Amino acid sequence: MSDRTFFGHPWGLATLFGTEMWERFSWYGLRAILATFMATSPAHQGLGLSQETSQAVVGVYGALIYLVALPGGWIADRILGARRSVAWGAFVIMLGHISMAIPVTSPFFVWLGLALIITGTGLLKPNIAVMVGRLYPEGDDGRRDAGFSLFYLGINLGAFFAPIVVGWLAAGDRWHLGFGAAAVGMALGLLQYLWGGRNLSGVGEHPSLRLTPRERRRFGRFAALGAALIVIALGVWAATGTLTIDRLTVAITVVILLVPIAYFAYIMLGSHDLTEDERIRMKAYIWLFVAAAVFWMLYDLAPSKLLFFAADHTDLSLFGVPIQAATTQSFNPLFIMIFVPVFAALWMRLGTRVSTPQKFAFALVVVGLSFVVMALAAWLAGAGRVSVWWLVLVYLIQVFGELSLSPVGLSVTTKLAPEAFKGQMLGIWFIALSVGDAVGGQTGRLNRVLSEPMYYLVLAAMAVVAGVALFMFTRRLRVMMAEHHEPAMR
Repeated sequence: MSDRTFFGHPWGLATLFGTEMWERFSWYGLRAILATFMATSPAHQGLGLSQETSQAVVGVYGALIYLVALPGGWIADRILGARRSVAWGAFVIMLGHISMAIPVTSPFFVWLGLALIITGTGLLKPNIAVMVGRLYPEGDDGRRDAGFSLFYLGINLGAFFAPIVVGWLAAGDRWHLGFGAAAVGMALGLLQYLWGGRNLSGVGEHPSLRLTPRERRRFGRFAALGAALIVIALGVWAATGTLTIDRLTVAITVVILLVPIAYFAYIMLGSHDLTEDERIRMKAYIWLFVAAAVFWMLYDLAPSKLLFFAADHTDLSLFGVPIQAATTQSFNPLFIMIFVPVFAALWMRLGTRVSTPQKFAFALVVVGLSFVVMALAAWLAGAGRVSVWWLVLVYLIQVFGELSLSPVGLSVTTKLAPEAFKGQMLGIWFIALSVGDAVGGQTGRLNRVLSEPMYYLVLAAMAVVAGVALFMFTRRLRVMMAEHHEPAMR
C-alpha cells in the first residue's frame, strides 16, 4: 500500500477529487450554455425554443439530476457497488456529452444526451461522496470532515473554470464545440478514476447488501415493466397530438412534487415503530424541507432566467475585458470558495445560539433580497443594457444565503430522521433541490402576465414572506426539533 498522501489525506482522495472536479466541469459547463443554446434560433445552430420553454427544460433537467440520486444510491448498495457505479456513471455521462456534441440539426441527439447525463449522474453523484467517507477509518471524524472540505473545493474549482472555458468555446454559435469540451472534461475524469483505482484500497468494490438471485429477477421484471409503461404512456400521449415539450415539463414537475408528498405521507401515516418524538421532529423537518425548496426555486434560476438576463440586458465586460454570458455562471462558485471558511468560522463561533430554522429563514430573506436587486436591474434595463456588476452583486448576496442553508441541510436531515429511515432520508434532502428546480423552471410562465421587474419582485416576496414566517415560528420549531439554545457569551 502506498504511503503517499494528498495534503495529509489518503491518496485515494486525489483520485476522487479529480474525478469529481472534472465531472462538475462537464456538468457546469453544459449548464452554462444549455438554456441559451435552446433559445437560439436554428439559423444560429440552436433549437429555437422560447426562453420560457428553455427555462422549464433546464428546470426539470436539474430536478431529475437530483431525483435520480435516490435510485443511483440504491443500485450501488444492492447491485453494482459504489466503485463500479461511479465508473459506469462517468462513462454514461461522457456518452451524453458526446451525443450533444454531434454537429447535426436534429434535436434527437440533444434529448438523448440529456437523458444519458441524467442517468449517469444518478450513478456517479451520490456514490462518489460515499467513497470519500469510506477512505477513513471509524472514529477519524476530524480528518474525514477535512477530506470532504477538500472534495468540496474540487467541486467548486470545476464549477468555476467550466463556464469560462465552455462559454468561450461555444461563442459564435459553436455550441457543439462547447458540448465537446464538456465531453473531454468527463473523459479526463473517467481516465483519472480508472488509472487511480488502485489507490482506493478496495473502497466500494462490493455492494453493501447485494440482491439475492430471486430479488435480482424481481427487480429486473419491475424495471422492465416500469420502463415499458413510461414508453407506452408517452407513445399514447404523442398519438393524441397533444404532447409538447412544455406539457411534458409540466407533467414531470407534477410527478416530482408528488414524490415528497407520497414519501412524507408514507412516513407519517404508517406505524414504522416511530416514537412520538420522532413524529414531532418529522413535522418540523417538513417545514424546513418546504423552506429549502422555496430557496432553491429562486437560487437555481441562475442557469436560465439570470443567464438570459446576462445575455440580453447586460454590458458583458469586467474591468474592461469582454466576457461571455456563460462566464457569469462562474461568479457563484468563486464567491463560495472565498466565503466558505468565513461562514464555517462564523457558525463555529455562534454555536447553537443561531438555530437551524433561523439559518433557513435568513437564507430565504437573503435570496429574496437578491431578487429585489434583480427587479431594480431589470427596471433599469428597460432603458438599455446595464452593467454586469448587477449580476455580480446578486450572486454575492445569494451565496450568503446558500452558505446559511446548504451546509446544514444534510446535517439537520440526519438529526431529525427517524431511526428506521436514517439512510433513506439523506436522499430526501436532494429532493428539496429537485422540487425547487422543477417549480422554478415553471415560473417563466409568469412573464405572460408580469413585466420583468414584477416577475422578480413576486418571487422575492414569496421568499421573504416564507423567511419571515419561519423566523416567527423559530421557537416552536426548536421545541419540536429538541434543539437547545445556549445563552450568549458575555
